[in-house]
Amino acid sequence: MVHVLYIEDEQEIGRWVTQDLTDRGYQVTWLTSGENAERYAAEADVAVLDVMLPGLDGFSVGKRLKREAPDLPVLMLSARSAVEDKIEGLSFADDYLTKPFHPDELAARIEVLLRRSQRFEEVLELKHLKVYPKDMRIIDTRDNSEIVLSGKQFHLFHYFLRHLNQILTKEQLYEAVWGESYIEGDKTLMVHIRYLREKLEADPAKPEIIETIRGIGYRVRK
Repeated sequence: MVHVLYIEDEQEIGRWVTQDLTDRGYQVTWLTSGENAERYAAEADVAVLDVMLPGLDGFSVGKRLKREAPDLPVLMLSARSAVEDKIEGLSFADDYLTKPFHPDELAARIEVLLRRSQRFEEVLELKHLKVYPKDMRIIDTRDNSEIVLSGKQFHLFHYFLRHLNQILTKEQLYEAVWGESYIEGDKTLMVHIRYLREKLEADPAKPEIIETIRGIGYRVRK
């Protein structure tokens, strides 16, 4: 499960962002100040922090995190939209998002940072597949051919990879990939899973990569 280190002192914003990211399948550690944030740098996959924090400001905290873990992606959040503030933030951080923001945009930016991150450069071996998560190349080792996924297939499989070994409900998958609430009986997700299996599985009728967890959802297990 992807671990987000989230630093925000405003309780209302902190609660809804934490809940939204948790609903999307992330593990979230929410801190209300940057004091001792470095202790979480090694275990976090991405850091999201507000600029206006009590005590140490977000710029100082972000720089400390980068010193502790140079490969940790850092996303700054701020109501300050001045160019000077953005330039200062981007002098060390990987992205800068101005408040107010839509939760879908925050989640999308986190996913982009994770794709770029050196922490996800390793090759994943799933049965007969070799998957390169950073650039999402998928190689079928049986004939060394590359498997090309369409837009929604790409986003769906990428979400599975971000949550390896985790059972994902239909609701989680649909809301994460389509950005809308899942309606019981909707066949869209099932159809896309079938198409994915036709491209990825050795035998789509007996899937070993995208497992069906009866009554719950699906899982991709490493």
